[in-house]
Amino acid sequence: MEVLYSSTRSNGIPVKASQAILKGLSDDGGLFVPDHIPALDKTLKELSEMNYKQVAYEVMKLYLTDFTEEELKNCIERAYDSKFDTEVIAPLVEAEGAYYLELFHGSTIAFKDMALSILPHLMITSAKKNQISNEIVILTATSGDTGKAALAGFAGVEGTRIIVFYPKNGVSPIQEKQMVTQKGDNTLVVGIHGNFDDAQTGVKKIFSDQELAKEMDEKGFQFSSANSINIGRLVPQICYYVYSYATLLKEGKIAEGEKINVVVPTGNFGNILAAYYAKNMGLPIHKLICASNDNKVLYDFFSTGVYDRNREFVLTTSPSMDILISSNLERLIYRIAGNDTECNRELMAALSGQGRYEITDAMKAELADFYGNFATESETAAEIKRIYEDCGYVLDTHTAVASAVYQKYLAATDDMTKTIIASTASPFKFTRSVMNAIDAKYDTMGDFELVDELSKIANVAVPNAIEEIRTAPVVHDKQCDVDRMQNVVREFLGI
Repeated sequence: MEVLYSSTRSNGIPVKASQAILKGLSDDGGLFVPDHIPALDKTLKELSEMNYKQVAYEVMKLYLTDFTEEELKNCIERAYDSKFDTEVIAPLVEAEGAYYLELFHGSTIAFKDMALSILPHLMITSAKKNQISNEIVILTATSGDTGKAALAGFAGVEGTRIIVFYPKNGVSPIQEKQMVTQKGDNTLVVGIHGNFDDAQTGVKKIFSDQELAKEMDEKGFQFSSANSINIGRLVPQICYYVYSYATLLKEGKIAEGEKINVVVPTGNFGNILAAYYAKNMGLPIHKLICASNDNKVLYDFFSTGVYDRNREFVLTTSPSMDILISSNLERLIYRIAGNDTECNRELMAALSGQGRYEITDAMKAELADFYGNFATESETAAEIKRIYEDCGYVLDTHTAVASAVYQKYLAATDDMTKTIIASTASPFKFTRSVMNAIDAKYDTMGDFELVDELSKIANVAVPNAIEEIRTAPVVHDKQCDVDRMQNVVREFLGI
């Protein structure tokens, strides 16, 4: 059955998957959502006999229904290739009573690679399908990982340009070095004077500027997004939850149909929303455990039904989660409101205007699938140290947030359901925070000394993504105030 996509904010004419991928964001500022969540059409046993690419096809074909089998398989083949340092693509590692789903084996060693390796291919295929002759300009805000993964995906891709905005003092040194050393004539990286929410709001503002869109079209350009607001980012993320379940089944760790829990460290809500979609496709998931850091806006939302971004923004050691406006939550709000665009639009207007909204009791009842909690900075560091000392496995700071929240969930519920924890980044991406958590003595070392020491104590080779930036020259040194973001875009495009 064909899946069409409509906006969370108005009842306009639905579009095909390829059109939603190309646009990224709806004209009314809403996010594209499928008109229904399709059910898995292969049994869990059948899926357990497939490799990652095969599972990805079986999931994505159900959402991207205007892609031919050949087109979709070609995108998948190009995405999940030697860029990943393991043929398994997303291995599961058992440690301390949980299964860590390692989503960091791609070219930029973070989970964003899982979707951003395929998005450029989905986008170019979509452009051809829709006879688009304009150059596609990818506009992205990043809290650290999306930026580099998107840059790596789109660099050198004909018919595209990519502009990435990041908070100048809000990412790790390794994250920043990865971005500012990016090669490619079609790439631009800009540090903004503000936080991630400022960058994200600025990007959305540029997207919704109809005058600019008209001017760009006249000059042969059109915007699209590589952020998780793009449905072409969300759909590939569903795949690894299905694959992880299939892997547990294949390895005899669970019986067919047995329920599992999934723990996801998240700020923008896209990664856990993908797990929610997987559950609604028929994947046997019991609880979706939403893990926050000190920017615990999502924890407060699940606890009270009030979403309130009017609070201090905290810079933490898990910077990819330092977010107070969780864009992808809008897709869940729309769904628990009974796909009511008017209700959703009013709530989003309240968030934009007053910085807060409150959902109804009926909507709250729809959140029973979720458990939310958070880990403080000290709890996160303690969890890295505990897991390392107990079994020698080293977590990055974001995964440690998830692991610490899982311990709180166990203490609160005694629920011994087998659990997958999304491991969203390599510890090599946050070496100083990780090594300091293990032992304060490491703080005297330089960034790349720490990389080598981490490799030694974890008995893991230094990833290529880190090796290649050791001596790479800085290519991008542009900075700007938030109110100058559009000017930067105009300069880069020459309009």
